[in-house]
Amino acid sequence: MSKATTTDRQSPGPHVADSHDVIRVHGARENNLRDVSIEIPKRRLTVFTGVSGSGKSSLVFDTIAAESQRLINETYSAFLQGFMPNLARPEVDVLDGLTTAIAVDQQRMGSDPRSTVGTATDANAMLRILFSRLGTPHIGPPGAFSFNTASVSASGGFTVDRGADKTRTEKVSFSRTGGMCTHCEGRGTVSDIDLTQLYDDSKSLSEDPFTIPTYTGDGWVVRVIAESGFFDKEKPIRKYTKKERHDFLYREPVKVKINGVNLTYEGLIPKLQKSFLSKDRESMQPHIRAFVDRAVTFTRCPDCDGTRLSELARSSRIGKVNIADACAMEIRDLAEWVRGLDEPSVTPLLTKLRHTLDSFVEIGLGYLSLDRASGTLSGGEAQRTKMIRHLGSSLTDVTYVFDEPSIGLHPHDIQRMNNLLLRLRDKGNTVLVVEHKPETIAIADHVVDLGPGAGTAGGTVCFEGTLEGLRGSGTVTGRHLDDRAKIKATVRKPTGALEIRGASANNLQGVDVDIPLGVLTVVTGVAGSGKSSLVHGSIPTEDGVVAIDQTPIRGSRRSNPATYTGLADPIRKAFAKANGVKPALFSANSEGACPTCNGAGVIYTDLAIMQSVATPCEECEGRRFEASVLEYRLGGRDISEVLAMPVAEAEEFFGSGEASTPAAHKILERLADVGLGYLTLGQPLTTLSGGERQRLKLATHMGDKGGVYVLDEPTTGLHLADVEQLLGLLDRLVDSGKSVIVIEHHQAVMAHADWIIDLGPGAGHDGGRIVFEGTPADLVEARSTLTGEHLAAYVGA
Repeated sequence: MSKATTTDRQSPGPHVADSHDVIRVHGARENNLRDVSIEIPKRRLTVFTGVSGSGKSSLVFDTIAAESQRLINETYSAFLQGFMPNLARPEVDVLDGLTTAIAVDQQRMGSDPRSTVGTATDANAMLRILFSRLGTPHIGPPGAFSFNTASVSASGGFTVDRGADKTRTEKVSFSRTGGMCTHCEGRGTVSDIDLTQLYDDSKSLSEDPFTIPTYTGDGWVVRVIAESGFFDKEKPIRKYTKKERHDFLYREPVKVKINGVNLTYEGLIPKLQKSFLSKDRESMQPHIRAFVDRAVTFTRCPDCDGTRLSELARSSRIGKVNIADACAMEIRDLAEWVRGLDEPSVTPLLTKLRHTLDSFVEIGLGYLSLDRASGTLSGGEAQRTKMIRHLGSSLTDVTYVFDEPSIGLHPHDIQRMNNLLLRLRDKGNTVLVVEHKPETIAIADHVVDLGPGAGTAGGTVCFEGTLEGLRGSGTVTGRHLDDRAKIKATVRKPTGALEIRGASANNLQGVDVDIPLGVLTVVTGVAGSGKSSLVHGSIPTEDGVVAIDQTPIRGSRRSNPATYTGLADPIRKAFAKANGVKPALFSANSEGACPTCNGAGVIYTDLAIMQSVATPCEECEGRRFEASVLEYRLGGRDISEVLAMPVAEAEEFFGSGEASTPAAHKILERLADVGLGYLTLGQPLTTLSGGERQRLKLATHMGDKGGVYVLDEPTTGLHLADVEQLLGLLDRLVDSGKSVIVIEHHQAVMAHADWIIDLGPGAGHDGGRIVFEGTPADLVEARSTLTGEHLAAYVGA
């Protein structure tokens, strides 16, 4: 028998490959980073802290993760790179020791009506295969169970040329069985349009009868209708004949010639469905969204009862369950049902499906159902859904990057999330986490604190080391790490109540509750307990109610705080009035734009598969306006200098003196109130952090007229120091006579409340009930709920 031989040589030192145990960043300058140099340990859990806007995401996502993705993309062929986004190399001198990075961010998932939790995680695909194999009666392949696949059939003939004047015509036919409901086209809902919100039928086409955004009398859309030749332009719409009314509302697309130009005429209803109703509601401009909310009602499809599936797809069952029933179950119940299936022919499929469903339960999302529209998930739920595919991965030495994974989690659920992060680390992965919650910062092997302030006052590493070192570091985070809000000694008295009776939306179980008015009310409970269903689903969104949800603000590089908040309009008018010219001259997106860069401030050079190159415009030197516009001044400043001002400076500038503009000053005061005094008015929205966007949105809605403010997790993206400022803002709103209702998990907000409504006791069908109503002091004293226990521990009671 052979035996391996050994020598008595002294064992060599560490292998050279083992020396690459850090990610080395040198000279990072992305966004507001100021030549940041740092070494991050691999195969450890590193938490990045700092005030909102200090540069955490710029370092972790826009530098480390972005460069890893760019280098991976470069390994593909030039042909494939042509279909990929062109990623520019981050502004950094050296990046060493990178591994494959998987970024799991807070971005909400696609809001397409046909996108569900099941389609986003491949669970639906596995269920479709399962039913196509085991369902009775057998109706066809997996596509027969897909609500994204329509049934189609076609037939025809083609001619085969066999040479020597020999041809033969062959008949062919094609059919495909899909699972899409034909009535709602797989959406689950059908729309009903209120015609009275579209036009004034007492007017004729020549009298500009439309009340639809963009349908103006001199616009091409209205001209095509008026000059199509199908109608008398002077005849009131209410006097149309039956045929004219049908052509006006429902006519199929047809070519018409107007002033020698070939155009397409189409009935008003199908045109609106294509232009407005096919779009994601959240991506619409505010005035378009308001029109859609006013003119369109969505109801459950009567044919498929909201399941999105055809009757044929619903007829096939495994036992007594069809695929629609399976997708409507809470995932934890579905996992139990799948565990009860025992069919050797599909064992690998069942094993994979069980693992996916168990991962949902393990990550705290067992209360969801697979037919839940992905666009209705909160930012935290979306982020955890994206984590599903990584939990059982065999990959190691991967860099996982998380953006506030504790977002949307009750304190009870945070420990479970922490365990998942530690599991990823223990498999040999590098885990980088941007986080504000002390509970998650506490599990870090290494902490990096950026700051000291936000925007131009941040972008440097203030501390790196252990948690104990952070506590004694004297940084903003270190000083606030052990902050604990105290229960208020006295609470405000309500001035009335908002009565909710028999609330049954989603998992609510006939809830009756009185929400006090004139005070700060916090609605809390574990994730999935029914908080949003109660507040957003039961409080009427009528005049007087201002709802501020978690939907992220959208914007291009041309959008900035001035344009988003409406501040740009009074500024342009003030410049126009002071100089006797048109306001449009002071818009970089209109007449005042630099003709060379079209108001972008930079020139983009497209290099095909290579990254596009952006260089400052030589004509305007990046100021976006043409030279003649910059000659006009207000208070001694031109428009580009005003847009370069921080909010705090602009507030003083427009508050008094020659440039005094009350409308602009009021908006600037709100921006300063939410802690954005350091932002410049012209800073592109694409460069703002998540917390900055959240506060920008809050400042904008504070200008809405209403007596009741409903806020959904306003602490999202906020540093411990920023939360204190938010509490002051909420107090000022209540003291000014407003009623404030907040859905929140942060214990500091709970402790600061006048009244708490706690839902639970669990999530999904284990929740949906009121388990406590009263003051924070009563909740802490009773400790009768999970929220009460965690709040008592937080305040040290």
